[in-house]
Amino acid sequence: MRLYLAVAAGGFRRHATYRVATVAGVFTNTVFGFIIAYTYTALWDVRPQLGGYDLSQAVTFVWLGQGLLMTCAMMGGGFEDELIERIRTGDIAVDLYRPADLQLWWLAGDLGRAAFHLLGRGIAPMVFGSFVFDLAMPGSALVWPAFLLAVFLGVVVSFAIRYLVALSAFWLLDGAGVAQISFLAGTFFSGLLLPLTLFPGALGEIARALPWSSLLQVPADVFLGRRAGWDLAGAYAFQAGWAAALLVAGRLLQGVATRRVVVQGG
Repeated sequence: MRLYLAVAAGGFRRHATYRVATVAGVFTNTVFGFIIAYTYTALWDVRPQLGGYDLSQAVTFVWLGQGLLMTCAMMGGGFEDELIERIRTGDIAVDLYRPADLQLWWLAGDLGRAAFHLLGRGIAPMVFGSFVFDLAMPGSALVWPAFLLAVFLGVVVSFAIRYLVALSAFWLLDGAGVAQISFLAGTFFSGLLLPLTLFPGALGEIARALPWSSLLQVPADVFLGRRAGWDLAGAYAFQAGWAAALLVAGRLLQGVATRRVVVQGG
């Protein structure tokens, strides 16, 4: 356990060194936050209570999306590019010799990355947005830990998806295509473009049932107080269920990939 805590701390420090990139990222998230928030304002002026949100909740959803964009890696950009490259070059063989579990190693590092982005790029856009818009902040202090737990589970689900994407490079050699598909799915089905409650009919039901909804839609609804009691427990169960299923799938695929490396002499 101490090893993985050290790896997580290392992941945090690693991303903390890119200060200029962090400032640039905060600026970008803030600019896009204002653009999308004003678009939402025009839309909700025409259709109040659209998707079950009032205007204040809708713009809060926007700023939550910008705050969690990098935390939950909705558009990729985490460890997967590095892991794909290590698989392509054969350096993954060195990783397999380490006295550490491959999946847990990368998970720990990704949790450290997510923690930094939550603090470094998650809070500032929300603060800037609150200066201009009337955000729907939690009315109870208990909402904050509930929200953070939902974010944590969302990060684990995100990792599990991206780990599967990275492992595809064992067969495809170049995982860029699969990563691009995952990026598009994460952007669309997480709620980053529009809350999933706005999706009509069967599309909405399917979108809310997919794992990507754990990245933003579920944490945002927890923050906005739309999940409480047994409904909140159900949200956690949904996220944890997807996390467990995807992590197990990653573990199984890792086992097949490891045997492939051994057979090929990698």
